[in-house]
Amino acid sequence: MGAVTVGNVNRTDRLYAIVEELRAVSPRLRTARELAARHGVSMRTVERDISALQQSGVPIYADTGRRGGYALEKSMSLPPLNFTAAEAVALAVAVARTHDGPFAEAGRSALRKILAAMSRQNADAARELAGRVQLLAGPAPQLPAPIPPQLEQAIVRRRVLCIGYLDGVGAATRREVEPVALMLGVNGWYLTAWCRLRADMRCFRLDRITAMILTDLPMPDRAPDCYEGGPPDCEVRAITLG
Repeated sequence: MGAVTVGNVNRTDRLYAIVEELRAVSPRLRTARELAARHGVSMRTVERDISALQQSGVPIYADTGRRGGYALEKSMSLPPLNFTAAEAVALAVAVARTHDGPFAEAGRSALRKILAAMSRQNADAARELAGRVQLLAGPAPQLPAPIPPQLEQAIVRRRVLCIGYLDGVGAATRREVEPVALMLGVNGWYLTAWCRLRADMRCFRLDRITAMILTDLPMPDRAPDCYEGGPPDCEVRAITLG
């Protein structure tokens, strides 16, 4: 059994407060000493908190001059968001269910940013509600293989991949492919791609890909719907935004 976690209350509250304080005084700076005194922690703790915020994508920069300190780039930050507690928890549930699917870490990063930009009242309500939502896992869940980061980058940057692949009878080939779409079926994730070896669209099971190298070769535009049907165990359903 795993709980849907929106954040650790004590530290998350402090991180939220640091972001809000830096946003309020931007473009002026706050020193680590000032932040430590305000939040009753050590300067080392503040430095760890700033590092954690930066790693999660919050645009905080450090000025190391004589009057150095930390500042938040206002043009790169989110204004306060009117997400309800239920909306935030719905996103947390969706992110928790992605496991190692496409852009799973990006989803977790986005959730942290959203929580930091919510009002204090709604963020606290979201954490309380998340504590009453749990996901049940079977005794031996058959989770799909994780999506390699090279594949995510190939789709985002529209670059050619070099892969080693074992077909259904175990024959090994090496191919250059142009990623078009990802599909999830009962046998796991598939990559739909234009195969330069076969000069045609192909579906590749990710668990049969033995090697993967991201190249700098740009790929031409190929619409995700240019492959009709998909593998036999897939029901093709589109993901929409808006």
